[in-house]
Amino acid sequence: MKSTIFRTASAVLLFVVSFVSVSAQPAREELTANPLVRIIRYEDQRNWNDDLNGLLGAADSSVRKRAALAAGRIGDARAIPTLADMLLMDRDQDVRQMAVFALGEIELPGGAYALTQVLMRQGSDLADPNVRARAVEALGKIVAAMPNNGVPTSSARKALEDDRLDIIKAAIVDTLRFEEGRRSQPDRLTILLALTAVLRSKPEGAGLGAVVAKFLDYSDPEIVATALNTMARLRLKDANERVRELLKHSDPIVRANAARVIGAAEHKEAFDAVLDRALKDPDIRVRVSAIRALGSLKDARAIEPLAARVKQVWWKVQNEMLELCTALGNIVTAVSRDNRARVGGNSTDWLLNPGFAEVATYDGSPHAEFHVALARINPAAYLDTVTKALNRTPQHRFYPFQKWRAIAAIAQGLSTLVTLKPEAYGNDLAKVQASAQERLKALTADPRVPILAMPEVMRAYLRSSKSSADDLLRFRLQHEDVIVRATAAELLGDQPPSEANTRALINALPRALRDRDLNDAALALLDALGKQKNQAANDAIRTALNSSDHLIRRKAVALLKTNGAGDFSDRVGLVKTRNTDVDYRRAMARIGKRPTATIVTSRGSFTIEFLPADATLNVDNFIQLAKRGYFNGQTIPRVVPNFVVQAGDPRGDQNGGPGYQIRCEINEVRYERAAVGMALSGKDTGGSQWFVTHSPQPHLDGGYTVFGHVIRGMDVVDNIARGDVIRRVIINER
Repeated sequence: MKSTIFRTASAVLLFVVSFVSVSAQPAREELTANPLVRIIRYEDQRNWNDDLNGLLGAADSSVRKRAALAAGRIGDARAIPTLADMLLMDRDQDVRQMAVFALGEIELPGGAYALTQVLMRQGSDLADPNVRARAVEALGKIVAAMPNNGVPTSSARKALEDDRLDIIKAAIVDTLRFEEGRRSQPDRLTILLALTAVLRSKPEGAGLGAVVAKFLDYSDPEIVATALNTMARLRLKDANERVRELLKHSDPIVRANAARVIGAAEHKEAFDAVLDRALKDPDIRVRVSAIRALGSLKDARAIEPLAARVKQVWWKVQNEMLELCTALGNIVTAVSRDNRARVGGNSTDWLLNPGFAEVATYDGSPHAEFHVALARINPAAYLDTVTKALNRTPQHRFYPFQKWRAIAAIAQGLSTLVTLKPEAYGNDLAKVQASAQERLKALTADPRVPILAMPEVMRAYLRSSKSSADDLLRFRLQHEDVIVRATAAELLGDQPPSEANTRALINALPRALRDRDLNDAALALLDALGKQKNQAANDAIRTALNSSDHLIRRKAVALLKTNGAGDFSDRVGLVKTRNTDVDYRRAMARIGKRPTATIVTSRGSFTIEFLPADATLNVDNFIQLAKRGYFNGQTIPRVVPNFVVQAGDPRGDQNGGPGYQIRCEINEVRYERAAVGMALSGKDTGGSQWFVTHSPQPHLDGGYTVFGHVIRGMDVVDNIARGDVIRRVIINER
C-alpha cells in the first residue's frame, strides 16, 4: 500500500534527550491508573519497560493478553523470552494465542524456537488449533523479515542464519502437509494462515506447488481462493488444468484468483477460457483479473475482442476501461506489427488510427494507464497529439498544465515510448523515441509543470534518459516542495555514488530535518546517504540521531548499523506522542460500542463500522479527523480494481497526510472483503490515508491495521473510480 511518512511537529530539538530519559520512567500516578490506559500509552510511545513486562504476569488473563499484544506492537527483542514462556506455559488459551501473535509481530528469529515447538505438537492434545494457526502465521512473518534485518554478518553467522531459515520454512510447509493429510478433520484457520505463510516465506524446492495445489479440491471456497492466491503470487505452475476448471466456479473470488494464476503462470492453453471470463463474467472483479491475465498471455487473438469491449465500456465503466487499455498495450507491445494488423482486422482500425489518440488525449486525460496504452498502440500518433497538447495556450479549454494528473500521465506515456522495441513498430520508432526524450527533458525545466506532477516527470525523464541526470536531481534537492525533494533524493540514491552527489545530499539534509509536517525528504535523504558508503555520508546520518522524529532516529540507527558505522540503538528512544491520558480514555470509551462513519461520495454513500477494541487509537484518529471536516472535498487518488479503494490524502497524489504519524495497531482481524485498513509506507507511518478492500487480501493480514468494516454500500465502493470526491463524512457514536 503506498502512503507517505509524516513528521511529528516539534518545537526544539534540544528537548529530545530530556524527553527520552523522562518518558522512559512512567509517572507515579500512571502506575496506579487503569492498566489498559498504561498499556495503550506504552504502546503508543513504543515504550518497553519493567511495568509492561510485569503486566505480562498479571493475575487477570485479559490484562496479560492485552499486554502481550502491546509487547508485539512495540517490537522490542527483550520481550521475546517472556512471550515464549507465556506461549508454552500460560494456562489461558487466549493468552497463549496472543503471545504467538506478538512473537510474529516482533519479527525476530529469537521467537522461532518456541513457535516451531508448538507446530511439532500437531496431532497432540497439547496443540490448541488457534495457537497452532497463529504459530505458523508468525513464522511466516519472521521469515519474511529475516533477509531485511540490515545487519552485516560474517560468513559463519550467515550459514547459521541460513540453516535456521531452512528449518523455519520446513516447519511451515510440514504444517501445510499435515493439514492436507487429515482431510476428515482439517483445521480451517491453520490451513488459511499456513497458505499465506508459504507465500511469505517462499520456500524453495520441488513439490511446493503440488502441496499447495491439493487445496484446490476443497469444498470451502475461501481455502480454494487462498490457495490460488498463493499460487498466483509465487507463480506456481502446478495443476494448470484444475485451475482452468476453476474459472467456472460458483464463487467469484475463486474465479478471479484462477484467472490470476493463469496469467502468472502464462498458461497459454487457457486463453479461450480466460477470454470468455474477461468478456462475459457478471462480476467485475473476475473480468478485471481475466483482462490482466490476457495482458500477461500476450496472445494477439485478444486484440479484436478486447478492442470491441473498450468501445462498449468507454467512459461508462472507467476502472474496467483502464484495465482493457493496459492489457491491449501489453499485447500490442509483444506482437509484431504485421501479426497485430492481421489478427485485428478492420474492427480495430479505430484503435490504431491516429484519430483515436487525438480524441483520447484531447481532454487532458489524467489516467497514466491510458497514456501508456496509447503510446504502445500507436507511438507516432500518440507523440503527435501530446506535442499538440503541450503547445496549447492557457486560453485553450483543455490546457494540460492546469491538470497536474494530465501532465504526470503524459510524462509516463512519453517515457513508455522510449522503452518500446523496434521489432514491434518498425524503423520509424527511433525518430519518435528521440523526440519523446526531448519532450521529457523540456518538461523537467518547464515552469508551467504543476508541483504535484514534478515527481513523476522526474521519474519518467530518468527512465528515458541515456545520459546522466544527476545535475537535475541535485538542483531539485533545493525545491520548495518536500515530495519533490524526497523524489530527487530517492532517485539520486539510485545513481552511482560520487563526491558531488554526497555533498549535495549532505547539504540538503539540515533543511529536511527542519521540515515541520512531512518527513519524506529527510527519510529519503538518509536512505540516499546510506548508499554513498563513505565517512562524510555516515557523519551526516549521525546528525539525524538528534531529531525529535522517532522514524528519522530509527532510520539513522538502522543505516549506521548496516554501514558498520556503529550501533546507536540506544538513541532510538521513545515516540513523542501527541496523545494524553484524556485522549486514551476517550478512545477507550468506545470499546464495546459500535461507532460508525457514513462516507458520502460523488458516487454514493457507504457506511463503516469501526473496531475500537482492535484498533483503539486508529479509530480515534479517524473520528477526530472526520469531526473537523478533514476528509471533506478530498479526491480519491487510488483505485485498483479487485484490490482496494484508497482515500484520505489532502494532496491527492498519495503523499499527503495530517502532519503527524500514528502507530500501527496490528491485530488478528483478517483482510476480507470490505475491510477498512490504514495505508502505510513502513511501520508506524499511518496518518490519514485509509483503504477498503474489494476482495479478500490475505497477504495484508498482520501487516496493516484493520480498524473497521464496510457494513452498507459495498456496491458503491465497487463502483468508485479514481478522481471521485468525498463530499462529507458523518460520524455516529450513539
